[in-house]
Amino acid sequence: MEKIIRQSGDIRRTQIKEAVKEILFYDGLQKLTTKNIAKKVGISEGTVFKHYTSKKAITDDLLRDVQEELVKPLEKIASGKEDAATRLEKHICFHLNYLTENKGITILLFTKASYQSDSDLKNILNKTFHALEQSFARIIREGIDDGIWDETIPIGDLSSLYMGIPLSMNIELLLHQGNIKSLNYCKNMLELMKRILRK
Repeated sequence: MEKIIRQSGDIRRTQIKEAVKEILFYDGLQKLTTKNIAKKVGISEGTVFKHYTSKKAITDDLLRDVQEELVKPLEKIASGKEDAATRLEKHICFHLNYLTENKGITILLFTKASYQSDSDLKNILNKTFHALEQSFARIIREGIDDGIWDETIPIGDLSSLYMGIPLSMNIELLLHQGNIKSLNYCKNMLELMKRILRK
C-alpha cells in the first residue's frame, strides 16, 4: 500500500490547486474530478474534501489567487512611477509569464465560465478581464499623454487586442506541450505593441 505523507493544510491546498491547473491544461475540463485531483496529488479523495468542501471551492480559491497574484501586481505596475514604455514591458511580460507558469488558469477562466453557465464565475471573469484591460489602458493613455506614442491610437481597441494575447498564447502552449520559451512570446508581443504605438 502506498504511504501518504502528511502535509500542512497550506501545502496540501497549494498541491490541490496545482493539480487542478495541470488537469485543466493537459487533460481538459471533463477530466477535472476530485478523484483525478486526488490521484494527481497522491492523496485520497477524502483528503481533498478535508481541505475543500467542493470542486467549486477549489476553483474559487484559484480565482482569489488570480486577483492577488496577477490582477493586483499588474495594477501596481500600471500605477508605478516609471516611464510608460518601461511599465508596458513589465505589464506584458508579467502577465504572460504568470499565465505560462499557471497554464490552466486561462482554461479555468474562459472554458469553465463559458460551458458551465456559471454566473458567479462569469461575474468574476468580467471583473478580472476589465481590471486587466484597464491597467493596460492606463499605461497606454499615460504614454500618449507624455507624447511618446501615437495619439490617434484608439485605446479601447488596442486594449481589446491586448486581451486576446493570452488566448492565442494558450493555444501556443497547448500546441507546444506547455513550453513556449523558445518562441520569445513576451518579446514578440512587446515589439508588436511598440510598432502599433510608434508615432
